[in-house]
Amino acid sequence: MKASVKANDIVALVLKGVPLIGRLLSLKGSKAVVSFGGQRRDQDVPLRDLVGLGHVSDQPLPTPDEVSELLPDRKTGAEAWWILAADGDAAQLNQTLVELTGLLRASVETPDIAATWSWLHGDQPWFRWRRDQTISALPLDEIQRKRKLQKQQRLAQEHERLQIAVLAQSSPLTPEQLETLDPEWSDRLDRLVDRLRDESSTLKDDPDVALWSKVFSLSPDLATLRQWCIQRGLVDPHQPRALRSSVWSESFSTELEEEAQQLISIAEQTQPGDEKRLDLCHLATYTLDDAGTREIDDGVSLDVQNGDTWIWIHIADPARLITPGSSLDQEARRRATSLYLADGVLPMLPLGLAAGPLSLRAGQRTAAVSVAVLLDDSGAIVDRRITRSWVLPRYGLTYADGDELIELAPPGDETLADLSQLMQLRCRWRRQQGALMFDRMEGRFRRSEGELSLQLVEPSPARLMVSESMLLMGAVVADLGCQEGFALPFRSQPPAELPSQAELDQLPEGPARDAAIKRCLSRGVQGTKPMAHFSLGLSAYVQATSPIRRYADLVAHRQIIAHLDGLTPLSESDLGELIDDLDDPLRQSIQISREDQRHWQQVWFSQHLDQQWDAEFLRWLRPQDGLALVHIADLAMDFVGRSDQSNPNPGDRMTLTVKLADPDRGELQLQLA
Repeated sequence: MKASVKANDIVALVLKGVPLIGRLLSLKGSKAVVSFGGQRRDQDVPLRDLVGLGHVSDQPLPTPDEVSELLPDRKTGAEAWWILAADGDAAQLNQTLVELTGLLRASVETPDIAATWSWLHGDQPWFRWRRDQTISALPLDEIQRKRKLQKQQRLAQEHERLQIAVLAQSSPLTPEQLETLDPEWSDRLDRLVDRLRDESSTLKDDPDVALWSKVFSLSPDLATLRQWCIQRGLVDPHQPRALRSSVWSESFSTELEEEAQQLISIAEQTQPGDEKRLDLCHLATYTLDDAGTREIDDGVSLDVQNGDTWIWIHIADPARLITPGSSLDQEARRRATSLYLADGVLPMLPLGLAAGPLSLRAGQRTAAVSVAVLLDDSGAIVDRRITRSWVLPRYGLTYADGDELIELAPPGDETLADLSQLMQLRCRWRRQQGALMFDRMEGRFRRSEGELSLQLVEPSPARLMVSESMLLMGAVVADLGCQEGFALPFRSQPPAELPSQAELDQLPEGPARDAAIKRCLSRGVQGTKPMAHFSLGLSAYVQATSPIRRYADLVAHRQIIAHLDGLTPLSESDLGELIDDLDDPLRQSIQISREDQRHWQQVWFSQHLDQQWDAEFLRWLRPQDGLALVHIADLAMDFVGRSDQSNPNPGDRMTLTVKLADPDRGELQLQLA
């Protein structure tokens, strides 16, 4: 401190970064008790921090508002500097606070000194407060540098303000508005959106999220930030978050589309192995799918020879055009499967190719891998053959069309009715082997042209016939691999200990009994060793009926074709490595599909907030929290709800109401009573 101070002196100091003028009330050793204008409480401050101004005035100390009104303007500050600079070396010329106040203002009363003190510690570019408690006028070159820096800071602050203003509006941002963002803000925005779309993302201790929350006064939680992005059109509220970081988030590159177009252009030309194909175009071949399905993998026929009825199952042969290791093949392997969402399909292969020459289209001669099967009177396989073929599907039917043909069996077109009978026989055989049947209606949400609808899929005769035919194909392929000793991607399921028949008899038939059985089942696995599939009742099984939509099925076809052509299929170890590579994308596809359906459940219930639903209690999930699994027959789906009842039994009827449904925040709370 330059001069000693005593009680009642006016002093200046900087307290917590704020320049203040106060009155010294008393001294306590190295501490001083100071009062300030506009403050009710006195402050203890270190004596060394005080700047003594002497007994300037007995008038009340100015308030912050009064000080603000007396601050010198830029012109006054510049004139004071020029007066001092004209007298000599500005870098050496020093002034006291009172002296500088006299230059800046007409008086040196306490409010005037307070205004000078506050102004001196602001962004003025002309003077500097020195450690010896004097004020020096800055050199001209330093003033110029400081003013330039201040201008840059003002421009930066204005630029920042404009960037924030673009993002602050609550309406969707246009591409033009997004283009006005500088690279730094654009990158911040991208990082935030990436975090919100990534299901595994954590927002804790994230500097970007902390900045975002501070600037826009947001709670730093996932739901709030996601809602903020949805309002601005930065996040599709209907897109599963896990989809963003997945292989399906990217469309096929131009190079891959061009490769697909090249394959389309040569599809009619003869390819290696075509001369060995068995021509089955004379058979009445049917394909059955949901309306709107474009990737058509499979078809069925019957052929009666010497009194024997052979079941033909034809599967599309993409291996004819797609070469192992090609760019398209590598991309299909990377995706592992086509991904089906409520909005549509994200295909494993470019749709022009998958729905074009690779599909079994009605009226088109198409390459296939065909299996012929002969069953005995019990439904067991007594003979079979596998061949590459040509087929000519005559009828592209929906399942509804198939149900009608099966029911009516019109004269001259009894094929589907006969095939349905054979598949029922085969189904009974599997039941005798221990197969479990869960032939219940299933609900799934679909969206077309922005309209959400509920699709109820019934286990109709046509669907059961096709499903059983595909299982038959899988059993035949597995048997071929076992007998001939080449590796295949076998699917198996470990045996399970099911509830006793007495326990099951206590449960009502339907969803409650099915839930008790499903709870005991293990997850299916895929590997190179043939093992039994418990719930299918098969000693060995290979999925080989969707090579356009599942890469493992395409690999199975290549193994079969290599064996048929006398070539060397992939070894068991190489196939094992390939199966391991497919595991991650397959798991991710299941996660995305489940998230997609959960979201549309939330949307559905948000549109039916006032409706009550009849539900069937299945089992407790977390009884300590009152969370139960129930089945709603009208929607053909299972849901998690909260119940206050302590002892419901499986099969008990309950009423489900919607307590909260917020699809944007990903929240759904269902109440059971």
